[in-house]
Amino acid sequence: MNGASREALASAREQLDALTDNTSVDVAKLADELAAVTVLLDRESTLRRALTDPAQPGDAKAALAQRLLGGQLGSDALDVVTGMVRARWSQSRDLVDSLEELADSADLIASERAGGLDDVEDELFRFGRIVGGSGELRAALTDRVVGTEAKTRLLHQLLDGRANPVTERLVIRLVTAPRGRSLDGGIESLSKLAAARRGRMVAEVVSATPLSDRQKERLGDALASIYGRRVHLNLDVDPAVLGGVRVRVGDEVINGSIADRLDEAARRMAG
Repeated sequence: MNGASREALASAREQLDALTDNTSVDVAKLADELAAVTVLLDRESTLRRALTDPAQPGDAKAALAQRLLGGQLGSDALDVVTGMVRARWSQSRDLVDSLEELADSADLIASERAGGLDDVEDELFRFGRIVGGSGELRAALTDRVVGTEAKTRLLHQLLDGRANPVTERLVIRLVTAPRGRSLDGGIESLSKLAAARRGRMVAEVVSATPLSDRQKERLGDALASIYGRRVHLNLDVDPAVLGGVRVRVGDEVINGSIADRLDEAARRMAG
């Protein structure tokens, strides 16, 4: 996002945080309603452009949103939406992307209130690994011919009773309304958003054997000292690494496995 949209999103995040500080707010309902507006504006390009038209005063755009959505949204969601359309956006689609982020954030706040945010982070990671390892499942969840009802039923079968309800809601929303995102990219974005709720980064850690609690603690401390903030470890086991660990934080990969060192030695010899 460019400058104007970044500022608008930052303001919307602050508004959401202030709103959800009130424990009487139904954040699950808020998430559903913001997600519904996201779908509407993603589909209705004319309305999207009208609500982000830089030539129109912010109050006029807010009044338009009030007229069109006032009977369909609760007061909390309507306050968020009207506040957002008052702002200036560099591109009309930035408004939709930001609404989607706020909907996901509201669901994550619901899990945080219930003490389940750590579970949601871990389950999103594991779901991503499961999809990555099953071409058949990926095809079923991304096939445009398969309807949203069929995909929702499949996800209920996979996740119901096995995952936090917030995890299930986030995944269903991603799969049924991907908005051009890949499934892998969407899961990664949700994982980062969940981590950001705790003010920490996410490290994907692959080891030849499961790490002990002491090893996990030492690795977490080491990464925290490197990056200057807490780091959440998403752990996976792959015997192919042969020993040591492979760590990825964002776009940075820290290779510490025997397999990586052998590959590097082979490349040097070949060179």
